[in-house]
Amino acid sequence: MAMRAADIEAMIHAALPDAQVTITDLAGDGDHYAAHVVSAQFAGKPRVAQHKLVYAALGGRMGGELHALQLTTAVPT
Repeated sequence: MAMRAADIEAMIHAALPDAQVTITDLAGDGDHYAAHVVSAQFAGKPRVAQHKLVYAALGGRMGGELHALQLTTAVPT
């Protein structure tokens, strides 16, 4: 089952309201996305902790509705 890019973006914004989110459908199939997320909430956190915040925002959909997510995170400059 596929997810819409807009749904992924909305879920991330719900958990990280200040986030700037860019979603790219990598394969055109709704299952393989890249997400670039920029949030001040990442400040002082290691990359793994930043990614965990994003995965938590997706509410366990990774591996189910969302097959693959190439994730990059950053702190605003």
